[in-house]
Amino acid sequence: MVEFKPPLGAVFRALDDAHAWLNPERFWIGRLDVLERLLREEDARASAPTPTLRRLGMNDLATTPDVYGELIEPTTLKIQRLLPGPIERVWAYLTESELRRKWMAAGEMDLQVGAPFELVWRNDELTDPPGQRPEGFSEEHSMQSRITELDPPRKLAFTWSNTGDVSIELEPKGDDVLLTVIHRSLPSRQSLLMHAAGWHIHLDVLVARATGQAPSTFWDGWVRLHQDYDRRVPA
Repeated sequence: MVEFKPPLGAVFRALDDAHAWLNPERFWIGRLDVLERLLREEDARASAPTPTLRRLGMNDLATTPDVYGELIEPTTLKIQRLLPGPIERVWAYLTESELRRKWMAAGEMDLQVGAPFELVWRNDELTDPPGQRPEGFSEEHSMQSRITELDPPRKLAFTWSNTGDVSIELEPKGDDVLLTVIHRSLPSRQSLLMHAAGWHIHLDVLVARATGQAPSTFWDGWVRLHQDYDRRVPA
C-alpha cells in the first residue's frame, strides 16, 4: 500500500486554520480584515460612473453638439442632437407620422418637393405625466406646411407657418447620426424664445425615444428651457 504524505504547506495551513479557530481574537481580526476589503470594493463599485448607452470615442468632443440652440444670424436658430443610427431610422422619425407624433407632431407626408402637409401637435401626449400646460397653450395645435427641399435620407426642408422655414439635415457620424435643425426668419425675440424652447424639448424627447429611455416631463421642461433661453438670448 502506498502511504499518502500530504505536502508540508497543506499541513501548516491546516494547523494555522485550527489555531485561528482556537484563538478567537486572531479569528475575528482576520474576518474583519476581509469584511473591510469587501466594503471598500463595494464603495468603489457604487461610486463608479454609470455606463452610458454608447461607448465614447476619441472624437466625441468634436462631434457631440451643445444641447442648447444658438443664433447663427439675428433671426436664425440652429440646434443639434446626436442620435443612434442608422440614418434611415432617424429619417423615419422625421417623415413617418406615427413615429414623429411620439416626439413632435403627427401628420402624413407625401415626400415630394412642393407637397403640402399638416402638422398636428398634442404635446400632452408626449410624456407621462405631461406636466402643467402654460396658460395660452391649447391641448391641440395644427399648422399647414409645404415641403421645399428633399434629399432622402439626408435633408428635409419645409415652410413654417408665418415664421420662416425649417431645414433638418442628417449626417452620419460613425454609428451615430448628427441631426441639425435650422429655423430661419423668426419674427421677434418672443417667437425665438418660444421656438428655441420648443425645438429643444421636442428633440430631447426624440433622443429619449431613439435610445429607449423615458423622456422628462414635457411642459415642465419647456417652461424651464424658455427661462434658460431668455437668459441666453440677447435682449
